[in-house]
Amino acid sequence: MVDVAVILINYNASEFTLKCIASIMEKTGSGVSYQIIVTDNDSEFRDYENLRDNFPQDPHCTLLRSDINTGFGGGNMYGAEHSNARYVLFLNNDALLINDCLSILTNYMDQHPEVGVCTAQNYDEHDRLVPSFDHNKGFRRLLFGRGFLEKTNSKRYPKRKIEYKEPITVDWVNGAFLFFRKDAFETIGGFDTKIFLYWEEMDLCHRLRNLGFTTVLVPEARILHYQGVSIGKSKEINKEAYRSYLYVTRKNFGFLKFLFIKIYLFIVLLLKPKKWYLLSTILESGYMKNSLREKQKQRKYQAGS
Repeated sequence: MVDVAVILINYNASEFTLKCIASIMEKTGSGVSYQIIVTDNDSEFRDYENLRDNFPQDPHCTLLRSDINTGFGGGNMYGAEHSNARYVLFLNNDALLINDCLSILTNYMDQHPEVGVCTAQNYDEHDRLVPSFDHNKGFRRLLFGRGFLEKTNSKRYPKRKIEYKEPITVDWVNGAFLFFRKDAFETIGGFDTKIFLYWEEMDLCHRLRNLGFTTVLVPEARILHYQGVSIGKSKEINKEAYRSYLYVTRKNFGFLKFLFIKIYLFIVLLLKPKKWYLLSTILESGYMKNSLREKQKQRKYQAGS
């Protein structure tokens, strides 16, 4: 068993994946043992071929390939099934380690058994701070906004857009870098694979909190995260974000809060004609039945590919 298993998903972004792997191998010190497991989530074959042909020939590294795109949670769970470590880091392939994050967070978690998951402080490609955590998106946040909550109750809602020097407990952390205690991750059952994209972090951290674990930003660890590379934007992706949010809300926070939020979102979107394409999504009854996850099909490659 190694100290840390690093799980990456590649989906048509092999150049970023290869750079991410290189940063892990370059920045990680000899004091921590690790493995890197990459799940190719049914990329176009040309992209997978580039990843396969340039993949490090190193005992630390394993390349897997799914024959269907199972989404963020599904791809990560496939990789996690092949891991054997005390901690597991789910790392976006469009991120780079700035320093020895694995050693820093292994040492921190060893000393803080109450922490179920932690994250590094995030910066973009221009070295600008990126929020590394968020507050639960309940009715108060929808009504009043993050800024109001942070000003009126900074202990409960710490400011997201400042550079921290010491670890801080938060509601949930950025999905680009999720460093889990492996036994805690397994106890909550890992990712809910019904969720194809978005809001997995709020779901995971809420379930950890219900078991008495905390979620922490450890700012000594630092990463560079290219913004928007791993997913991109489209109307279908935006619809998926709303589906996932409503599903996670209904699942974790009860029907009454879910109903209030659903009504609120519908009213707000009615006032924004450019967002009317989302109204049918808000009115859906079984959100995951219409998820992009249900629309994935196995690619048909040419013989020999």
